[in-house]
Amino acid sequence: MNDATNVLEVTGLSRNFRQGDVTIEVLRGVDLSVAAGEIVALLGPSGSGKSTMLQAIGLLEGGFEGSIRIAGQAVEKADAAMRTQVRRDQLGFVYQFHHLLPDFNAIENVVMPQLIANQPREKAVSHATELLTELGLGQRLEHRPSQLSGGEQQRVAVARALANRPVLVLADEPTGNLDEATSARVLGEFLRVVRGHGSSALIATHNRALAGQMDRVVELHEGRLAELS
Repeated sequence: MNDATNVLEVTGLSRNFRQGDVTIEVLRGVDLSVAAGEIVALLGPSGSGKSTMLQAIGLLEGGFEGSIRIAGQAVEKADAAMRTQVRRDQLGFVYQFHHLLPDFNAIENVVMPQLIANQPREKAVSHATELLTELGLGQRLEHRPSQLSGGEQQRVAVARALANRPVLVLADEPTGNLDEATSARVLGEFLRVVRGHGSSALIATHNRALAGQMDRVVELHEGRLAELS
């Protein structure tokens, strides 16, 4: 598992929750590696623990046991400052709901994380324009989220996730809020752009057809991870 070519190495990841006197084991010693440039589907039904797993890997939630290495760096015991730095510099996030800033237009939403990472504004605008154009939004740069369709909003969210050139994108049901046809188009563009920029991705989904478009599929069942392809 300790392979220098892996951008993600997870070993023995466990997470329990207490409900009254009952302990619920959501993750039971999960092991997973994602290679550089690889796109992995994390398959499982709603409630299987996919979101919990992504939140742990994304350093968004504590209370887990096990080890997590991102780009070769052990992060499971990282303090708040280190977690923030890793999320900003190494990770990109796409959620089922786009969570765009409503008062900012498409290009501003993609520029914002770059400015937070201390990129010069001119360079950030240029990169945001490139990403949005790649995703078919070259004519929608100055539109606010409320002026965009659901599929367009999610494309902006994808561009935002890639803005700081992450080594790993974590996506939690990124097309789950879209109709079937739009979902297929957005996922296809997502995969194309992630591959084109040399990033890796771990994409949670309950849709086996969508999962089949990725390089490898793992399934989370009763807290354990199994390799499907």
